[in-house]
Amino acid sequence: MRAIRGLWHWRHNPLRRATDLAEAWVALVTLVLITVAAPVIGSLVGSAAQDSLQRSVREQQHSRHLVMATVVRRLRGAMPEPDPDTGAAHDIRSRVVADWTAPDGTRQHGPVLAGLKSPHQGDRFRLWTDGHGRITTRPLDAPTATTHAVLAGFGAALLTAGLVDSGRRLIVWRMVRRRYARWDQAWDRAGPDWGKAGTGS
Repeated sequence: MRAIRGLWHWRHNPLRRATDLAEAWVALVTLVLITVAAPVIGSLVGSAAQDSLQRSVREQQHSRHLVMATVVRRLRGAMPEPDPDTGAAHDIRSRVVADWTAPDGTRQHGPVLAGLKSPHQGDRFRLWTDGHGRITTRPLDAPTATTHAVLAGFGAALLTAGLVDSGRRLIVWRMVRRRYARWDQAWDRAGPDWGKAGTGS
């Protein structure tokens, strides 16, 4: 809003100073950059993030597999934990010892987190693994990747706008400081004769 108000210095006014005109130019450039450059940069960043994230989606969906595991026994003393992949507090997981077969056919055995509230021996549950049966997280899905890309683009646009406006504020601040310094110099020159009778005669 201050950048827009700075455009009022364009008005014809006999008291308009050179610094007022310079401030108006700074406001105009700032407004153009915020309305044009920020969306363009946001779009470019969002597009690049989308390409990278969708590539990750394809790679993860190709390299990660959903296999069936069988509970051997529950690990006592381990409190149920929320599923870190979903972020849902109600998606409770329990630590168990389980058996499963990897996509390459090898048998696997070890402690895992099972999506079961009260696991018992022989219960079956799904488990994400890589091609060799090592436990991994579920693959990133396309809608989530798109959401992250949109947020990245929006954040880049906001950051650009903030940096541009910060630059404008810094420039205007320095211009005002110089203006005050010139006023101080003018007052110093006028000070010795200020208030004396016949000054300027």
